[in-house]
Amino acid sequence: MLQAINLSMCYGDKHALKDLNFSVAPGEIFCLLGQNGAGKTTTINIFLGLLKPTSGTATINNSSSLNNSNVRKKIAYIPEIVQLYRNLTGLENLNFFSQLAGFKYSEKELITFLNTVGLQEEAHRKKLATYSKGMRQKVGIAIALSKNAKYILMDEPTSGLDPKASFDFTEICKKLAKNGVGILMATHDIFNAVNVGSRIGIMKQGTIVHTAETSTINAQQLQELYIKTI
Repeated sequence: MLQAINLSMCYGDKHALKDLNFSVAPGEIFCLLGQNGAGKTTTINIFLGLLKPTSGTATINNSSSLNNSNVRKKIAYIPEIVQLYRNLTGLENLNFFSQLAGFKYSEKELITFLNTVGLQEEAHRKKLATYSKGMRQKVGIAIALSKNAKYILMDEPTSGLDPKASFDFTEICKKLAKNGVGILMATHDIFNAVNVGSRIGIMKQGTIVHTAETSTINAQQLQELYIKTI
């Protein structure tokens, strides 16, 4: 279980987060929906161990992620723009970053990861400089799979994707969830949040003000609730 327990983060007299509470179970996709400055990225950075909260805790399987490399091995991160080596191929990037995480795979196993996330076989040996954003995102997810991550944190992963790439990304996330991976996704995309998420939390001024099961709400209803909230 990934949990935020009374998380608060202050910068001087400004509260980036204020008594934030939520959890993400294995196999669940929890979408944090909110405007810029609502606290979504700050929340993710705390789970990544990049920020120390003013108070409260961020835990993964009941252990704090702060200064805990063993806990951080259980998570992977997909940012809005995946930072990979442009002069390496998709296969070479996957091999490099999986080895960096302590895993050694055969070429056949690496190709299996890339096939699992839907990267076209003809792209495996092409340099990242030739990839679209959607293709780079797929390599990022393949790296997460190679690390055997139990939880994946995503920050605006569908921003800038065309409809086909966004659909492919959503299907990959659903497949990961079916295999027991928990996903925490920060997003502005109301339609994608309803389509991919199990639950949605609307953030405002550093806290969650509404939660909804996606099985009980459609995109129009969520949009109305979101606009009313913000």
